[in-house]
Formats: sequence, structure tokens, C-alpha cells
Amino acid sequence: MAELNATWSEKLKDEFSKEYYRKLYSFVGEEYAHTTVYPPQEDLFSALNLTPPDQVKVVILGQDPYHEPGQAHGLCFSVRKGVKIPPSLVNIYQELHDDLGCEIPDHGYLEKWARQGILLLNTVLTVRAHQAMSHRGKGWEQFTDAIIDVVNKEDRPIVFILWGRPAGEKAKRLDNPKHLVIQGPHPSPLSAYRGFFGSKPFSRANEFLRNNGVNPIDWQIE
Repeated sequence: MAELNATWSEKLKDEFSKEYYRKLYSFVGEEYAHTTVYPPQEDLFSALNLTPPDQVKVVILGQDPYHEPGQAHGLCFSVRKGVKIPPSLVNIYQELHDDLGCEIPDHGYLEKWARQGILLLNTVLTVRAHQAMSHRGKGWEQFTDAIIDVVNKEDRPIVFILWGRPAGEKAKRLDNPKHLVIQGPHPSPLSAYRGFFGSKPFSRANEFLRNNGVNPIDWQIE
């Protein structure tokens, strides 16, 4: 698998020797070797490598990576510049505009968020081309549970934004009273009108950070 930065590797070291992870490692290696898998292997841990645990201010949980060519690059909801903005991110940008007045950008590259301390994590980190959720139930969920547990144990205020059912199921792991958990419908076109629009997660996150003496997020993607 791709390299993981030293800080996360240390925090997650117990996972690497567990039976589920050995099976996951083998499965993912075989998939990359014999099929088309997204994101590219070198981008597999981009979310973790761009946002070390001691810098996390906000966690946004997605489901699994985009499964069409050129889209997934290791940050949930994000695509690189030059790639058409996916419908879920279109809706995120619309809510961001309605919530904070941010201008809607012409690209979907969210690295600026990651570098400010937003952990853009999917619950499943790989997917076979054209087959949504094809790597569900292979062990990634247990691994991302461990990541969430690491952040949950941080002794400082952090915001968790959980959109959709798979992300919402992680809420039961979040028992640290210092944190804020924001749950809501997924921003996909199928569910955005069921309560995602108008939920104001971005202003709520910033208000919580400010109230706890933490610099807020600059959500504007230029």
C-alpha cells in the first residue's frame, strides 16, 4: 500500500498486526494488481498525510471514493482541477454559498481544506472502477474506525461532520464531550433536499471552533 506519514503510522500501529488488516492488505494489493482501483495507489492515504492527527480541527466523513476515471485522489468529495465537479460537491458548494456566502468555485479540489486541518476521510478508502461500494466489508470500515478513535481521543475541541448513513453510524464512537458532532443527510442529489440544504454545517463548525478559542476554517475555495 501507499506510505503513511510517521505520526499516523505510530497512532495506528496496533492495527497493522491485526488479522483483519492483513486480509485487507492482501485484498487491496490483489485488486490494484489485477483490476482498476481508485484512487491511484499513491493517493490512498492522502487525507491522512495532508492532515496529521495533532492538526485535525474538523472531520468530514464520506462513504467510498468516486469510482469513475480521474475523480478520486484520496480526499472525500474532492476532485483535482480540470475534473468535472461531481453532483454531491455541487450541492456542498451550494450549501456553503447559502450558509457563509462563499463564492462557488469552478473546480472541486479541496486540498486547501485538508491543509487547514479538515480530515477529508471516506469510511472505505478504495473502490473498483465503475462499481460503487465494491470494497465495502473488506476491512476498511474497521481501519477507519481506528482513525476516528484516534481523533476522538484528542483532548481538544474537534468538529465531526457526518453526512449520510455510513458516516452517521460512526457517531456512536464519538463519546468525547469536548467535540461537536453534526449529523445530516448526504449531499447527493438523492438526499440533499431531505435536510442537507439549510443545515448550515459550516457556520456551526466555525462558531464552535471560535467559542472554544480555535481559529475557524476559511471554507472559501478560490
